[in-house]
Amino acid sequence: MVTTPLRILLISGSTRDRSTNTAALRTISQLAPEGVEAPLYAGLRDLPQFVPGAEPEPPVVEALHKELAAADAVLICSPEYAGMIPGSLKNLLEWTVGAADLHEKPVAYVNVAFEGRGNEAVTTLRTVLGYVGAELVEAASGRITVLSDILDADGSVADPAARERLSAALDALIAHLRAV
Repeated sequence: MVTTPLRILLISGSTRDRSTNTAALRTISQLAPEGVEAPLYAGLRDLPQFVPGAEPEPPVVEALHKELAAADAVLICSPEYAGMIPGSLKNLLEWTVGAADLHEKPVAYVNVAFEGRGNEAVTTLRTVLGYVGAELVEAASGRITVLSDILDADGSVADPAARERLSAALDALIAHLRAV
C-alpha cells in the first residue's frame, strides 16, 4: 500500500535574512518525521501587492495557490511589526481570500518572540485566519521563544530545548491531521 505523505506548508512572515521566525520553521522542516513533508514557502518577497479582482493573477500568486492547495495544513511563524503582522504576510493572506485557499484548512502558528512581545501579531493573525475561515489548531499553536543567540551557522535552532518544543508543535499538528 502506497500512502501519500502529509504535507505541511511552512510560512514565515519575515522577509529578513537570519530571521528567528524563519529559523524556527527551517528547524521544523528538518525535524519532520518520515511520511511528512514540511517545505518552507519561499515566495513571500516576490508576491505583488494584492489587487482585488486582478485578472489574470500573476504567476507567483498562482504558484502560491498551488502550494496551499497541495498542503494538508499550514504552519505560520511571524514577527510583529508596528503592532501587528507584517504587511508582507497580510498581503499573502489577502491573496488567499478570493480562492478560499485557507477555508477549513488546518492552520497553526508559532510565536518565537521573547515573552511579552509579539502578542499583537498573534491577535492580528488569529483575526485574519478567522476571517478566511481557517481551522485554527490550538494544540499546535503557541509561544516558543527563539532568540538569535541560539541559532547555528546554517540558520537553524541549535538549542535542544527549543528544538524539542518546535518538534512538539509539529507533532501536535500531525496528530490533528491524522485524527481527522
